Amino acid sequence: MIQFHDKQKEALAHLSIDSDKWQVLYGGAAGSGKSFLGCDWQIKRRLKYPGTRGLIGRSELKKLRLSTMATFFELCSMYGLNPDKHWTYNGQDHVVKFYNGSQIILMDLADLPSDPEFQRFGSIELTDAFVDEAGEVSQKCIDILSSRLRYKLINDKPKLLMTCNPHKGWLYNEFFDAQRNGTIRKDRRFIQALPTDNPHVSEVYLESLQMLPIIDRKRLLEGDWDYDETKDRIYEYDDLLRCFRMPSTISQDKFITADIARMGNDRTVIVLWNGLHAEKFIVLKHKPINEVVDTIRQLSESNGVRLSNVLCDEDGIGGGVVDFMKCKGFLNGSKAVRDNYMNLKADCYFKLGELITTNAITFESTHKDTIIKELEMIRREKIDSDGKLRVTNKETLQKKYGISPDFADAIMMRAFYELKKNFGKYAFG
Repeated sequence: MIQFHDKQKEALAHLSIDSDKWQVLYGGAAGSGKSFLGCDWQIKRRLKYPGTRGLIGRSELKKLRLSTMATFFELCSMYGLNPDKHWTYNGQDHVVKFYNGSQIILMDLADLPSDPEFQRFGSIELTDAFVDEAGEVSQKCIDILSSRLRYKLINDKPKLLMTCNPHKGWLYNEFFDAQRNGTIRKDRRFIQALPTDNPHVSEVYLESLQMLPIIDRKRLLEGDWDYDETKDRIYEYDDLLRCFRMPSTISQDKFITADIARMGNDRTVIVLWNGLHAEKFIVLKHKPINEVVDTIRQLSESNGVRLSNVLCDEDGIGGGVVDFMKCKGFLNGSKAVRDNYMNLKADCYFKLGELITTNAITFESTHKDTIIKELEMIRREKIDSDGKLRVTNKETLQKKYGISPDFADAIMMRAFYELKKNFGKYAFG
């Protein structure tokens, strides 16, 4: 008889028809029985509710077939469910059909350049879904998948189970960190499960986890979500924390930098600087260009900021703000000030890293958590073949983390004036 450990039982309780949770994230470490839980849940739902339709998905169909579905078919055998009698599997359509009319669709959930809107979902309608290793899947995919949970719902409740290992992406923000801070959505639940929670995991496997490099050991054995997932940091976390203070001296030379909301983005972040101290942040949501312009102009006039010290993101609709303001425009992809940098944005982020590391830049603390979260997202990408350094672009970060680094970009632009000061006159693109 199959026995679940306590964390698996907790997850199943939230997935029951009596629970008000409809998105459950389970796992946060290796060896906690993630795939076992998801496959068992799908099998039992299909057997209990004839004519319903589930989905098992992963970022790659090959990984799904070789790993997740191996567990699925093993469980079928353990339950005495025989192929061609109790279920059939069509390897071309990737559909498991049960004798009672229920189905499970297997699907590749990767973001594809040829299918950015997940049109391959077609008109599919589902009763529930299990996404294995959800850290490899984008938030957009999950949002679209969730919208398809509307077929023969049990008790009118859609149910989505996701499993993962610790991952510094959108799951961190939407589930782990949100539950830790008490801000998680009411219909969601995160359940942390470690290999030590699983009485069935072997000692040999635990020993193999102990022998991993420290970062992997923290993630997969200890379930540490706050690990440093890469060594490609531009600045150290402790140095970043020290930025949230009042500086010992404040310059009278003031600046304004602004990351303007682009098409599809609803947040403009404006920063008032006194020297290298960010003394005020203004956040505008769903505001037309004229209101953004008025806000920046009033901030400039009331604080005596010279127009040459006002710098706005010129990409997208930000170009309209620059035209109205007649101020400086910042083009992220334009030529870098210094050699060996891919573009102006990369140059400024690396310069910002120097300012953070040397404790030269400071921020007021009103938006501390958001600023830290966004600046921690910014990482150095691999050096290109021509040797130039770059940072991950905004679109990739938004897809990976589920949030746009608007605060980080507005702060980054202040570094331009430090580059300009050291490298003479520079023509904006």
